[in-house]
Amino acid sequence: MPLVLGIVMILTVLWETFETIILPRRVRRRFRLTRLYYSSTWLTWATLARRISRRQQREALLSFFGPISLLGLLALWAVGLVLGFALVHYGSFSQLRTDSASPGFSIYLYFSGTTFFTLGLGDVAPVNWLARELTTLEAGVGFGFLAIVIGYLPVIYQSFSRREVIISMLDARAGSPPTATELLRRHAKDRSLESLDGLFRDWEHWSAELLESHLSYPVLAYFRSQHDNQSWLGALTTILDASAIVMAGLNGRSSSQARLTFAMARHTVVDLSQVFNTQPDFQSVNRLSDTDLHHLHMALRAAGLDPEDPEGQRLVHLRRMYEPYVIALARYLQMDLPSWIPGSLQKDNWQTTAWEKDE
Repeated sequence: MPLVLGIVMILTVLWETFETIILPRRVRRRFRLTRLYYSSTWLTWATLARRISRRQQREALLSFFGPISLLGLLALWAVGLVLGFALVHYGSFSQLRTDSASPGFSIYLYFSGTTFFTLGLGDVAPVNWLARELTTLEAGVGFGFLAIVIGYLPVIYQSFSRREVIISMLDARAGSPPTATELLRRHAKDRSLESLDGLFRDWEHWSAELLESHLSYPVLAYFRSQHDNQSWLGALTTILDASAIVMAGLNGRSSSQARLTFAMARHTVVDLSQVFNTQPDFQSVNRLSDTDLHHLHMALRAAGLDPEDPEGQRLVHLRRMYEPYVIALARYLQMDLPSWIPGSLQKDNWQTTAWEKDE
């Protein structure tokens, strides 16, 4: 029985490691050790965070989950492999040279740990051929596992850095937190509407890269931005909002690039909803009330952008294509979604410092 259990543990961990780190596509299998690990740990972590009333402290706690859960997953895999090989040694009656006449399971576990991490202490050594073969196999698995982990962590943080660069650049373009109205207003005010298509094009590429990286490494979705009023989901929703406004119709503005960006961004939120099993919420509170819609149109007209959809019917149709998904994701990840209208006293992140809070 220990032999079979050990073999099952080793194969399970190795397969989970392959699917999580090496396989470059989403795994559709329902039961996965990694998925069970994240669903249980995130539920506990998020429940604790909800009990914190102060936003800054709550965000600080949530920001620790991504890195800590990643290290915890790697540790879980390592423990599983060490325990699995110890069970195989114990179940196959591997002969070990020790100070004890009859080594117990604790000795096998210790020997497995020193072999897996290639310590080679020598105080416990294999005697028969089976023990030697198993020791060689475990040492090879341990060396390969550590090499994969060493290569895995830089990939994760490179993807995180690339994601955050363009989010930070949105600060001066759309405010903090960003809003679609402010994004369009600032471009109109600076007479740089021609560059709007370029911005949408950049965000089309960003959405595609976000989809690829977060499907391959879902743990990235738990990594939070540097500022509490920024997030990858909030930025993506802002771009979807802005694209929807342009697609709904602005006099004199082409919507061809906005349609491409909208399609890619919507594809991203839908696929990520499937990854985290967040059912779209079609019954939630309306993000854009009639009053906010009126203010939105007033702000656009003041900037010289006359809406071609004064009743907002086209906008309602477009919003229903993505809002249920981003609302469900935001609820699951505890991330705030941007409003459509910026706050009256809102300052950009670049305009504030720790030494000027009272000004």
